[in-house]
Amino acid sequence: MYRDITGIILSGGKSTRMGQNKSFLKLGKKTVIENICILMKSIFENVIIITNEPEKYQFLNVKCYEDIFKDYGPIGGIHSGLKHSYTDNNFIISCDLPLITKEIINYIINYDITKEIVITRADGFTQQLCGLYNKKVLPLIERIISVPDEKENRNNIQGKRKCRVLTLIERSNATIIDIEKEFAKYIKGSFLNLNNPEDYKFIVDSGFYK
Repeated sequence: MYRDITGIILSGGKSTRMGQNKSFLKLGKKTVIENICILMKSIFENVIIITNEPEKYQFLNVKCYEDIFKDYGPIGGIHSGLKHSYTDNNFIISCDLPLITKEIINYIINYDITKEIVITRADGFTQQLCGLYNKKVLPLIERIISVPDEKENRNNIQGKRKCRVLTLIERSNATIIDIEKEFAKYIKGSFLNLNNPEDYKFIVDSGFYK
């Protein structure tokens, strides 16, 4: 168990596509958020949750904190998590990654802890909400948040909004692990994001939670 790394769970999504708060959907005998808390507590001595509805999570007996910068999406959650964490190094995970395993988390942590950020590329995407983040990136996050949207988005292709977490990764001392190639035990689909009822049915039917 790690004492020098804080486990930070982000549970701040609006769950628009799911139609209800996906944190409280049942997977097996427990809810999504309970399962991810159990996983994180098995790895980290200190675990916190970032949510703008802390009253709904009191039953978990885990310290909860709200975003300091509201309505900035995941980067706001990362910022609050790092501000409230107990350690320089922190493992951040979104609550809607229910297929992540202890082995994957340990692999990421032990890959290169000297970097400011260590995340993976898997299943065709950069998995920025499951990785190691050092408090050193806090000033950079605050600079990114302070940039008005029109400046941040000026050069985006087809006018699409750029993910501010990806901007953070691009501007920091980050490592992106090609985990499908480098981790022999990787199982394809481990980073499946629980976004909609179809994803939920797939996870239930997978038998991962019994």
